Amino acid sequence: MKQLLKNIKACEICKEHLILGPRPVITAHPDAKVVIIGQAPGTKVHASGIPWDDASGKQLRKWLDLSLEEFYDETKIAIVPMGFCYPGKGKTGDLPPRPECAPQWHEILLEKMPKIELVILIGMYAQKYYLKSDARRTLTETVENFEEYLPTYFPLPHPSPRNRFWLTKNPWFEQSVVSELQKKIKHSLG
Repeated sequence: MKQLLKNIKACEICKEHLILGPRPVITAHPDAKVVIIGQAPGTKVHASGIPWDDASGKQLRKWLDLSLEEFYDETKIAIVPMGFCYPGKGKTGDLPPRPECAPQWHEILLEKMPKIELVILIGMYAQKYYLKSDARRTLTETVENFEEYLPTYFPLPHPSPRNRFWLTKNPWFEQSVVSELQKKIKHSLG
């Protein structure tokens, strides 16, 4: 695992597409029981090198009901985004994760984490990649039907402050899905 992480952190497979240059942000450990698969780091995370070190991460930790120490304990939680580097700015937010990362690295990473019990899929990119044709037509439908993907996968919306409208429009998420997510996390982490 150490050599694999070293190789990932030295990756430059898509450097010509990255306006801020490559800086892969990932945590993984052979003993991890939960893996969080999000989109890609934003500018703040790119600068700090710490995954979910932003407002989205604060909201995610709240949903998961985990302290900073629990969240960043790589022996329990792996953080493996779809794209490991900041992809750049688009018209309405950050660009999608670079498509090279997941096919290049995810399978080999997951093979080196045999104790994974729960894979949290944050956002449409992770859900489409992992759920394939089982993903529903929309992210809302996929998240609403989260129980269909258990015990392995738990789909979530992105916890970005930009999703305030989605959360307001879908109060069922915080009323019922978050409590089930917290139960699954507690069970997986023991």
